[in-house]
Amino acid sequence: MASVNLDAVVRSDFGKGAARQARRDGQIPAVVYGAGSEPQHVLLPARETTLAVRDRGVELVLNIEGKTVKTTIKDIQIHALNRTVDHLDLLVAA
Repeated sequence: MASVNLDAVVRSDFGKGAARQARRDGQIPAVVYGAGSEPQHVLLPARETTLAVRDRGVELVLNIEGKTVKTTIKDIQIHALNRTVDHLDLLVAA
């Protein structure tokens, strides 16, 4: 399985407006959950993430505030007209 390293930023603002602003700024909202921990809302760099998720079998290694988290893709939300990635759901790999 291919592995891609990405730097993630913890998201503090929530809602439709904050997500739209993040996309305008070149970031993709995502949620990391699983392994008995609380869901963590993050922002990923749009270009690198879009290239990485073209192959659904890829493992994303996120650097979140200095902590490395291995994840797999559970769900990808793609904009219907633009065909851009709008949101990701990521599961922590065991």
